[in-house]
Amino acid sequence: MSASETPPKLYAAHEPVFPKRVYGTFRTLKWWILAVTLGIYYLLPWIRWDRGDKLPDQAVLVDLANRRFFFFWIEIWPHEFYFVAGLLIMAGLGLFLFTSALGRVWCGYACPQTVWTDLFILVERWIEGDRNARVRLWNAKWDLRKIRLRLFKWVVWLLIAVATGGAWVFYFTDAPQLAVDLVTLNAHPIAYTTIVILTLTTFVFGGFMREQVCIYMCPWPRIQAAMMDEDTLVVAYREWRGEPRGKHRKKQDPEAEPLGDCIDCMACVNVCPVGIDIRDGQQMECITCALCIDACDDIMDKIGKPRGLIDYMALKDEEAERAGEEPRNIWKHILRPRTLLYTGLWSAVGFALVFALFIRSDINITVSPVRNPTFVTLSDGSIRNTYDVRLRNKHGEDRDFAMSLTSEEQLELSLEGEDDLTVRVPADSTFLQRVYVTAPSGTQATTMQSAPLRLWITDVVNEDRASKDTVFNGNAK
Repeated sequence: MSASETPPKLYAAHEPVFPKRVYGTFRTLKWWILAVTLGIYYLLPWIRWDRGDKLPDQAVLVDLANRRFFFFWIEIWPHEFYFVAGLLIMAGLGLFLFTSALGRVWCGYACPQTVWTDLFILVERWIEGDRNARVRLWNAKWDLRKIRLRLFKWVVWLLIAVATGGAWVFYFTDAPQLAVDLVTLNAHPIAYTTIVILTLTTFVFGGFMREQVCIYMCPWPRIQAAMMDEDTLVVAYREWRGEPRGKHRKKQDPEAEPLGDCIDCMACVNVCPVGIDIRDGQQMECITCALCIDACDDIMDKIGKPRGLIDYMALKDEEAERAGEEPRNIWKHILRPRTLLYTGLWSAVGFALVFALFIRSDINITVSPVRNPTFVTLSDGSIRNTYDVRLRNKHGEDRDFAMSLTSEEQLELSLEGEDDLTVRVPADSTFLQRVYVTAPSGTQATTMQSAPLRLWITDVVNEDRASKDTVFNGNAK
């Protein structure tokens, strides 16, 4: 190459995707999912739930200050984090289940990136027009009209992004009070920082990056193949029915090869939110949103051809359909060993969480022996061990807990700062109580290396009990 020649470009500039509006079953389903999911996200922090005078009345609250999570009537404490872990496991198994049955159906319908991108495209279409108008505006030179439309669109996008970031922080503190603090500039700097970060990411990801997030940033397209097989139902083009594609004309050459049902109208490409041609076969970029099905079915209705040129189908049915046979029943593809296994595992984890939720106690005790020193020899020859006992009261009111112990040895219990063996624990909180266990002089426990014992607490109101095993250390020689 001579010095005067321009070196070839190794990377092509990104071409923006302008999806065309489409009507149909799947588009309507996506609108409903968008409305429900965004409605839940924006409104859930404002729902009230009466838990008593001493507990927050926000239905869903992640109380980081007190290290608790409230979900309507359910309260999760730090030591119950296994509930959160179980929900995450269920989410993963659910994703595996839906992917093995219907491909990237999560990505196409309920992924936050998809939902907010749909919302941003809706705003863009409302302000700038449908696909052709937006393409013309993109290619037009900057003038007052283009500046006005772009600024208007960006302002609406920014308002949606601010609402998105603001809604997120409302899950972590009392929503009405935080709203007042945000407006009066009295909120914590972390709240403002979080809102700014989420506002910018929503604005950029939903408004500008869109399909690039799904293609280049999300790892799921690259690992979804492990969840899919030849029975997985995916959006595909019936090439054996549509090819050879071409414009159908009334005066077609009778000796020419008959055309397929595809008239090469590009409707499926024009509505695709990631800008691919589904007729090229399965592609990593496809998010299985099924908008191309709606677009193609609409064209088939107009030209008098049967629907389903583009449809949900399984690879296993291809050979039978090419031979003109009927495809297998859809439930035979969905109900197969892999999906049944995922369903069983998902159900088992869910049942275990529900079972654990209903059998958990409203009171709890943990015991930590004081190791320095392990024991103390008193002046009368008795041996005393010290324990830090943490009492947990999950009720919405203060409760008195009576403490006791059981052991095969002769041991005596006493509480620091208390005249009797009763401790008052504040509502919905933990209380640290120092406890002394003493073996009187001359008893066998004083000469043993260790003796098992069990500390008990009893709720004085309803007589619920909880216990914790520990050991008593003697003066073994």
